Amino acid sequence: MVINIVKIGNSKGIRLPKTILEQCNINNKVDLEIEGKKIVIKPIIKNPRQNWDKHFQNMHNNNEDNLIIDDTVDLNMDDWEW
Repeated sequence: MVINIVKIGNSKGIRLPKTILEQCNINNKVDLEIEGKKIVIKPIIKNPRQNWDKHFQNMHNNNEDNLIIDDTVDLNMDDWEW
């Protein structure tokens, strides 16, 4: 989709069609990021940690909550790589 850039005071902006805003659940504010030479516009999630407790409980019930790195590993050792 091609959208024209419009002058807004000393800045410039774009107008996003209502259908796109609704499809992406965007209301009044967005999260704007730069990835390389791309501008990424994302909706703001109001409760990003909502339902984490349920998901963690499911992980525990499915035995999927094991440590990735063993607690006995010395992370300060010279040959350790992240």
